[in-house]
Amino acid sequence: MNKKIAFFILSLVFVLQLNAQDNKYIHIPLIGEKAPAFTGQSTQGEISFPYDFGKSWKILFAHPKDFTPVCSSEILELAYQQEEYEKLGVKIIVVSTDILSQHESWVKALEEIRYKEREPVKINFPLVADEKMVIANKYGMIHPYVSIAQNIRGVFIIDPDNIIRAISFYPMQVGRNLDEIKRTILALQTVDASQLVVTPANWNPGDKLMIPVLSKSESETAGETGSAIDEVSWFMRFTE
Repeated sequence: MNKKIAFFILSLVFVLQLNAQDNKYIHIPLIGEKAPAFTGQSTQGEISFPYDFGKSWKILFAHPKDFTPVCSSEILELAYQQEEYEKLGVKIIVVSTDILSQHESWVKALEEIRYKEREPVKINFPLVADEKMVIANKYGMIHPYVSIAQNIRGVFIIDPDNIIRAISFYPMQVGRNLDEIKRTILALQTVDASQLVVTPANWNPGDKLMIPVLSKSESETAGETGSAIDEVSWFMRFTE
């Protein structure tokens, strides 16, 4: 075998092994885990997360860079919905890898925009500076096969006990669906309040809920006239 070819193959194997070793240490906190804690400087002063947010639901919303078009549209949509989140007992925290002064400039610029023919909106949630990517690493948002400048696009929904309940990642080119994030929180709050129901596909508040397990008496009357349970199949039952 040609020595140059052999050297190239050995070098390639070495690099792949290094990448495999590095990838072992990338950990995305999973559903059911405690949300990793951190302290950072934000547009609203020092933040100690999640403790400064008390017994609230929390959305941790991450961005790779400030002043990017897709991320800017997401921040504005979050700001337009922030009063709705407040009524739901939800606190919002945004993390971006730029420095604090850049965050402050971005917020100021966003608050002057008339977006989708709506009046300019004030951003009441904090933007945390993560220029050293400490938070991004704690939440497993450094994806080795994508440029760092394009990959820190995670959303973590965290409950009042600081347990991670939902996770999503989006590429830089695709804006996140803010209505779906809100719908997920509403669904989680609904099933937590009952402990006896789950939500079907495309569920929205006011839609029927599903019952995963029936008592013996409920099983005997399910689907009958006057029953509160609508039985589509023995394994799919709905209720108001």
